[in-house]
Amino acid sequence: MRAAKSMTYFIAATAGLLAAAPALADKPKRSTDWTLTLGVEGRVLPEFEGSRNDLLRPVPVFNFRRAGTPARFRSPRDGGGAALFDTGPFKFGPAIKVKLPRKESEDIVLRGLGDVGWTLEAGGFAEYWATDWLRTRLEVRQGFGGHKGLVGDLSADIVMPLTDRLTVSGGPRLSAATAAALSPYYSITGGQSAASGLPVYSAGGGLKSWGAGAQVSYQIDPNWRSYWFFEYEQLAGDAASSPLVTQRGSINQVQVGIGLTRSFDIRGLW
Repeated sequence: MRAAKSMTYFIAATAGLLAAAPALADKPKRSTDWTLTLGVEGRVLPEFEGSRNDLLRPVPVFNFRRAGTPARFRSPRDGGGAALFDTGPFKFGPAIKVKLPRKESEDIVLRGLGDVGWTLEAGGFAEYWATDWLRTRLEVRQGFGGHKGLVGDLSADIVMPLTDRLTVSGGPRLSAATAAALSPYYSITGGQSAASGLPVYSAGGGLKSWGAGAQVSYQIDPNWRSYWFFEYEQLAGDAASSPLVTQRGSINQVQVGIGLTRSFDIRGLW
């Protein structure tokens, strides 16, 4: 109930800010003009990585693109960023994600495992459209904060417009991570073992998960977009073998949600 109420307040505040943002599409575009997309998602997602329980949380959304260029397809798995290099079929630029903290006080199965703080993952993405209906994307990000490892996400999406406004999309997902990125969430030290009752375990790097996702997107008008999505991943490798997952959690991780975004131009950003 508390999570649902927080999400309601967050969505209301964000929608108000989006509605108040100035749209400058009627002014001449310059090389330094950018279009900023802001929004919010309501996600039902695992309580922590490897959890069998779900909770509802608000998630902010943002992206940049050159003003005057068409809005690019976005998957719910994509990090925020901007295509600084764009030839049409090929794009690349910076990408960031924020990873939520894990607190042992939030779930009894985490007691004795300690807290993992907020993590900023910063890096870059490369995106390639093999055809006008098939997008592939690779993101590589370095963690700062709760984990200090390297994470890589690879995805492919078939993007099929059904009407001028309605688009469906979906495809496979693959994630890998270094030991430094997985260890805070899946390893169990001697002290944690004594406090939690779980056996000592050291998670190494490698394949983290595989899965698939799907999305239905509706373009309300040139500035506003709404969408609904489903994302499934199955933990693999050392993440799937962690005693936290095998004894108290689940390798099956599902996220479902709904999002709303607004796009507007910013003149002379850089």
